[in-house]
Amino acid sequence: MEAVARAERGLIDADLGGGLIKQRIARQGKGRSGGYRTLIAYRRGDRAVFVYGFAKSERENIEPEQLKAAQKVALRVLGLDEKGLARAEREGEIEEVVYGRKKEEPVN
Repeated sequence: MEAVARAERGLIDADLGGGLIKQRIARQGKGRSGGYRTLIAYRRGDRAVFVYGFAKSERENIEPEQLKAAQKVALRVLGLDEKGLARAEREGEIEEVVYGRKKEEPVN
């Protein structure tokens, strides 16, 4: 959620094209630079969908073919209308999270 909040403020670590951004997420004791990398399908003020994540300690970056695949996913998910999103969620392709909880979980 923090990564998306930063993106909404215009703080994007890398624009990878095709609606895909890379955002760093802090790791306890390591900060953002030594933490995790996430690829997010992102359209400001409308939609953010987590596509992929990895620890910087495990790999420096993703391969070019993985980037192309992630961009295709981003274009697809950003192009879905409300019915398409509902169908993708129903079929288990995506899962909506609302401020750190699953959509159907109660708000405390």
